[in-house]
Amino acid sequence: MTNSNKLKIFNDPIYGFIRIPSTLIFNLIEEPYFQRLRRISQMGLSYLVYPGAHHTRFHHALGCMHLMQHAIQVLRFKGIEITKEEEEGLLVAILLHDIGHGPFSHAMENSIAEGISHEEISLLFMKELNHKFNGSLTLAIAIFKGDYHKNFFHQLMSSQLDMDRMDYLKRDSFYTGVAEGSINAERLISMLNVVDNELVVEEKGIYSVEKFLMARRFMYWQVYLHKTGLAAEQLLIRILKRAKELLIQGQRLDCSGPLLYFMENKVDMEGFTAKNLHQFSQLDDSDILSALKQWQHHEDFVLSKLSGMIIHRRLLTIKLKNKPIGPKKMQEQFDKIKKNWGLSDHETTYFVFNGEITNRAYNIDKQNINILRKDGKLKDVAKASDHLNLKTLSKKVTKYYICYPKESV
Repeated sequence: MTNSNKLKIFNDPIYGFIRIPSTLIFNLIEEPYFQRLRRISQMGLSYLVYPGAHHTRFHHALGCMHLMQHAIQVLRFKGIEITKEEEEGLLVAILLHDIGHGPFSHAMENSIAEGISHEEISLLFMKELNHKFNGSLTLAIAIFKGDYHKNFFHQLMSSQLDMDRMDYLKRDSFYTGVAEGSINAERLISMLNVVDNELVVEEKGIYSVEKFLMARRFMYWQVYLHKTGLAAEQLLIRILKRAKELLIQGQRLDCSGPLLYFMENKVDMEGFTAKNLHQFSQLDDSDILSALKQWQHHEDFVLSKLSGMIIHRRLLTIKLKNKPIGPKKMQEQFDKIKKNWGLSDHETTYFVFNGEITNRAYNIDKQNINILRKDGKLKDVAKASDHLNLKTLSKKVTKYYICYPKESV
């Protein structure tokens, strides 16, 4: 194990110089498991809508670590005790929080390994690294799981106002060019405090929290749940589903070994062994893109057509509505494509389908964002704010979509 700490800073387009604070963190960044994040797109297929959105999970992980360093500094200044060991634990936990993401981030969650979240895979990677680093990650794992007695540590990493959200809003708005999603993370962090082991925001930071929640809502509807990106993600999910179907039928598919392994073997949480983890660590965006490039020439009409749609960005038409799509409209499109393309009912389901998306910018049922008033009392931000929109932001919004091919596709 190398103890060198040659590379002490990264130059980040958002924050400028990001300092690597310790040899352990330097060595973790050098690990192949972590370097793989350079090949995982932060925003999945959003670059098909926003051409600049090519940044990676690697960028994001370093940005989160940088914000965590700032938060630790602010809280210490306010008299909150955070030891040197705890500091390193927090930084390691946030650095590795997304290490379990598969190709194209959220777009393919549950498509490669079924029924397993990226957080669960992140934990498996952390345990593996902990073994390699002789137990140095034990505290970080406890913080990541929310088992550590200082509850606000976990909140800094995973809550409705955590370093993860602050970085991805700032970073994603920068790379997409969607200015409305930009937030002042430094200002928000400088307003943090701790009361009764819980993370709170001082009263004078209330407008920054409002701006943060509004920015989050805007980014979800404008960017993360953009209908074109949604159509592309749905295509990708269906491509993998069709590929698995063809393999079961005994057809040959050309793709990388690790991708083939996960398509031929149904791997669930119980069966996620060290061998499976190693196979998963070999997967990144390039495996999927390379497979799509080959599959667009496959003899199976469904697989080749779907793959070509993503490669050449000839995506399905998608209509987004506030009410569920009527069965008549669905049947109309279904019959038309089935007849025009000479498909079976089953094959047509790959091209004509519907679904729903939901979002809530502020979830009052989850861990609240509490405002620390000048009199020392705590109040939920939705109640403390004089901004009428905040109550609206805590309501769940559901939209319904239908996808079907353009006539010329």
